[in-house]
Amino acid sequence: MYTATAVFDLLLPGDSRSLKAKRSYVRPIVAALRRFEVSAAEVGALDLHGRAELGVAVVAAEPAHAREVLDACERLVAGRPEIELLSVRRRLYGAED
Repeated sequence: MYTATAVFDLLLPGDSRSLKAKRSYVRPIVAALRRFEVSAAEVGALDLHGRAELGVAVVAAEPAHAREVLDACERLVAGRPEIELLSVRRRLYGAED
């Protein structure tokens, strides 16, 4: 069994000056990520209006499958025209970890 995680650091548009506006950008992205059957949530920069950190976790039988799922999640996030993907941090954990 392998688990893989990714944390996406996002820059939100200038009009996200309130937490309500921030949620209007973050919630659809999290919902779209869940279509890949992953756990997804806002995990950081919770009080910053123009930034967001989204965490994604996946469990798979093979490490290649876990990487493929995270690749698809990254393409989805990077393809959103309304936000800028600043960085992605990934980790892969095996049964020995």
